[in-house]
Amino acid sequence: MGFARGVDLALRAGALPFLLGLRLAQGGVARADAALPAARRSLSLAAKVALDEIFLCTEVLSAPVVSRADGSRLGRELRRALALFERSGWLDDPASYHGTPAPLEEVEVRSLGSPWWNVSRLRYESGYEPHPEEPGRARWLAQRANRTAHAWLLEHPGPPRPWVVCVPGYRMGHPVVDFTGFRLHWLHRGLGVNVAIPVMPLHGPRSAGRRGGDGFLRGDFVDTLHAQAQAVFDLRRLIGWLRRNGAPAVGAHGVSLGAYTAALLAAIEPLDCVIAGVPTTNFVSLMRAHMPRFAHRVLERLGVDFESLERLLHVVSPLAMPPLVTPARRFLYAGTADRLAPPDHALDLWRHWEEPRIAWYQGGHVSFLFEPQVKELIRTALGESGFLPQRGGALPG
Repeated sequence: MGFARGVDLALRAGALPFLLGLRLAQGGVARADAALPAARRSLSLAAKVALDEIFLCTEVLSAPVVSRADGSRLGRELRRALALFERSGWLDDPASYHGTPAPLEEVEVRSLGSPWWNVSRLRYESGYEPHPEEPGRARWLAQRANRTAHAWLLEHPGPPRPWVVCVPGYRMGHPVVDFTGFRLHWLHRGLGVNVAIPVMPLHGPRSAGRRGGDGFLRGDFVDTLHAQAQAVFDLRRLIGWLRRNGAPAVGAHGVSLGAYTAALLAAIEPLDCVIAGVPTTNFVSLMRAHMPRFAHRVLERLGVDFESLERLLHVVSPLAMPPLVTPARRFLYAGTADRLAPPDHALDLWRHWEEPRIAWYQGGHVSFLFEPQVKELIRTALGESGFLPQRGGALPG
C-alpha cells in the first residue's frame, strides 16, 4: 500500500481526531518560565489552540518520512559530518561554515501582469553548494529545481525606498499563501515599503516532493542542514542585489521557520531591522516535542542520538552567533499558547537578542495572521527603524 493511500485510509478511519484528542489531553508543550505571560483560558484561545493542533496532526499524518533504505545511512552521515565539522573548526566557529556568496549579477525579472499588484518574479541561480567533503553533497545538488532561486518583488515607483524581505515559513512558497501570510496589501500599500518574498529551498517552484517543503524537515538531518544553509546563502545574494540597486535600507521579517532563517541571517548579514514572528529556534527540541516516543527509539537504533544531532545543527542555529543588527532594531512576536513552535523558542531567542521589544498575544501559531498585537509590533518595528515615510511622504534620512 502506498504512503498516500495509507494516509487517506487513516484519516477516513478517524486517525486525525484520535491524534488531536491525544495531543490536547497532553496539555501545553512549553516549559515553565517566569518571563512567559500566562495563557488566559477562554473559548477564543481554545479555538486557536485547536486550529494549531489540527494543522499539526494533519501534517504528521501526511508528511513524507525517511524510507527504511535511507534510514540505515542517517547515523553514518551524522558521524561523518560531525568528524568533518570538528576538523574544520566549524563547530567552534559556526560563522566560518557559511561561505560568502558571489555578488548576484545575472537575474531574470518578469512582471506577472497582475491587475491588483505591481509584482515581479525574480529568478537567479542559487550558486549554493555544500562543502566538497560534506556527506549528502551529491544528493543535494541532484535536486535541479532547487538550484534556481525565486523571489516575488513588489516595488513602489519613484525614489528608492527601504525593502522588507519577508521570509516565509514551512509549506509556504506560493504567492497567494505568502501574500496572505505577510499582509501584503497593508505592508506594501498601507505602510509604503518595498517587499521581497523569497522562495525557501525545496518550496514552491523549487519543490522536490508532492508538496512544497517536502525534504526540508522529514528527518534526513544532513538535508535539513543544507536546506537551512542554502536559505541564508540565497538571501544574502538577494539582499546584496537589492542594495546594489539602490535600496537605502534592508530588513528581514520571518515567520515560523522563516523566523528561524531571518534570525540566523541577522547573525551573518548586517541588516537594518529584523523581526522574528512565532519563531522556532531549535530543530531538535521541536522534533522531540512533536515526534512520538517510538520514533525517538527508532532513530536511536539507527545510530542517531539527539546530542550529536544538536551539535551538528549548531552551525545553522540562530542561537549560536551574536546578531549583527543593533539591539534597538531587533523585534519579536509570539503566541502564549503556540502549539507548533512552543513559546520557549521565542524566549530563547529574546534572551539571546538581549531582551529587545517583544509582543505576546493570547493565541497560537496560526492565529498570528489576525492578532492586532502583531500588526502593531510590525508597524512599530519598521517605524523605529526608519523604514516608514514621514508626513509628506519623505523617507527619513
